[in-house]
Amino acid sequence: MPSGWVLPKLLKVLGLEGDKASIIKFEFNPKDGIDNPALSLAEDIDGEATGEPRFYLLSKGSTETFGFCLHEELGCQGHVIRQVELGGLAQRRGLQDGDRLLQVNGHFVDHMEHQRVVQKIKASGNQVLLAVLDGDSYEAAKALGRDLSQMLPADIRPRLCHITRDKSGFGFSVSGPEGVKGTFQLSVRQDGPAERAGVPSGSWLLELNGHSVRSCSHSQLARKLKQSGSKVTLLVASGPVEEFYRLRGLQATAALADTSWLPFKARELHMVKGDAGYGFLLKEDDYGSGDVGQFLWDIDAGLPAEQAGMKEGDRVLAVNGESIEGLDHQETVLRIRAHKEQVTMLVIDPASDAFYRSIGLSPLLFLDDGDPALGSCTPSLPSPSDSPGLCHIDVGPKGPGSWLMAAANSITITQSPCREEQKRLRHAF
Repeated sequence: MPSGWVLPKLLKVLGLEGDKASIIKFEFNPKDGIDNPALSLAEDIDGEATGEPRFYLLSKGSTETFGFCLHEELGCQGHVIRQVELGGLAQRRGLQDGDRLLQVNGHFVDHMEHQRVVQKIKASGNQVLLAVLDGDSYEAAKALGRDLSQMLPADIRPRLCHITRDKSGFGFSVSGPEGVKGTFQLSVRQDGPAERAGVPSGSWLLELNGHSVRSCSHSQLARKLKQSGSKVTLLVASGPVEEFYRLRGLQATAALADTSWLPFKARELHMVKGDAGYGFLLKEDDYGSGDVGQFLWDIDAGLPAEQAGMKEGDRVLAVNGESIEGLDHQETVLRIRAHKEQVTMLVIDPASDAFYRSIGLSPLLFLDDGDPALGSCTPSLPSPSDSPGLCHIDVGPKGPGSWLMAAANSITITQSPCREEQKRLRHAF
């Protein structure tokens, strides 16, 4: 690739084409190789350096931590990166103490309540894409009334699409350079199954049925498609989105995806208790791979649960704005009873639940930013083991008060004891 092409192309992507005062620099730790450098952009205007957002893709093992804490502090705006573990993943990638978190997996979070942001990081599992801004630049931008969301790319999410074939096929064809693995561009038939499922023509294929295609040859991909049967799930990226990740040395995965085209959705149920109760049975049971969940059964006709749209076999994801993933039966019952006369639940049907399990991701990860089911909430119970939660209360830097510190899937300061194996529980309401 000609060296003279790279810089203008990069400036165009970042919205700074024609800005001769811009300085591009790459920052990465040689220990981590060059697969995931952090790209930071600094503009030097009239001698004053103004920081720009930096992007980091953090990928950890199931027994590891991301190595940082996320704070909400008195007298300090934003979601503050703190306690960056020396030698940990976050520190190796380039996160710094005092950075402000702007985006999680392509979702702007600066305006969100702190506990909701923690939940987004937790739901992301072992991989999360963060956009941060250094503290000084953040405070300067806030003082000037700058819209921080305008400092970020408009949409950097790949798209997750689920296609059901018709008599003529899936409605797309694949092309790529001969002899080159993992580079596949899609042509989409007008009004075919792929187009109806949201696949943009000309997009690049990243994953097939939850697995990366980076190491696939064209013949291997064709065989995998044939083995998919009548349904297939694709992770695709438009040209600008693919370029965004490629220029930063980042890998786009399903955890970062826009899922608005998927037919699989969680549902919010709001119920006001009647004289005969809500009219459902809550049962704890296994739902695959040793995971335990809380399920809804024995729904009484004509009572609030049925009227709200509850279906037998639905699994409960959240109660009154708080995730119950990882909670046991009795803790979930207490959440339901916290508001004596009414309750709001986020639930998912078995087919949708099975889909998200098949791609190894929590459905909570893909709730829209404005979804009321996980909006404002006040923690009322200890957080489950291995999840972010309230872990420290102290005096703020400007007098009496408190710092609310939530461990962003990182350093666990307090944990509830590990739950022992117990009998399956049921509770009627």
